[in-house]
Amino acid sequence: MDTWESFVEACLKCRKCPLCETRTKVVIGRGTNLKAPLMFIGEGPGEQEDIEGYAFVGRAGKLLDLALEALMFEPRQYYIANIVKCRPPGNRVPTEAEAQACLPWLRFQVKYIKPSIIVCLGSTAAKHIIDKNFRITQERGIWIEKPGYFSVLATYHPSAVLRDPGKKMDFFQDLKKVRTRMQAENLWQVS
Repeated sequence: MDTWESFVEACLKCRKCPLCETRTKVVIGRGTNLKAPLMFIGEGPGEQEDIEGYAFVGRAGKLLDLALEALMFEPRQYYIANIVKCRPPGNRVPTEAEAQACLPWLRFQVKYIKPSIIVCLGSTAAKHIIDKNFRITQERGIWIEKPGYFSVLATYHPSAVLRDPGKKMDFFQDLKKVRTRMQAENLWQVS
């Protein structure tokens, strides 16, 4: 794969794990700017995403959109992807084998988009992007530098915030940190 189009075509035909048997649609991501300075990475598609074929369009996505809008992020500033591209049955956490089968697709997306900042939404994303022993409640909101590549910050998954509104302020504060970092690094203005 050397083009976005060939990547999309290969994803749509993927049969590397059993999730292909139960999916309605492959969910590649969501975003209009394939050179966005910011990338959000979640766990995997939910029911609504599986139906529509776009990442974060269900209740959790609407909460993320509201938070980003409140902080004046513009859609061209970010791209949203997931660890797995197909919905795990019952919205369960992807198995290690499913995640490993799908991670090459995500690596292509990161390499192609070249974000300066990656935000892991939830522990599944953080465990696959940052460290397998990552503890979201203890380590969220802390910047991790990958020199020459990108900066990473993990926060709660929006679905966790929906289940536990007590996490809302921490989630919002983490997104404010991202905005502050983008402004400080001259990543805020995107043409």
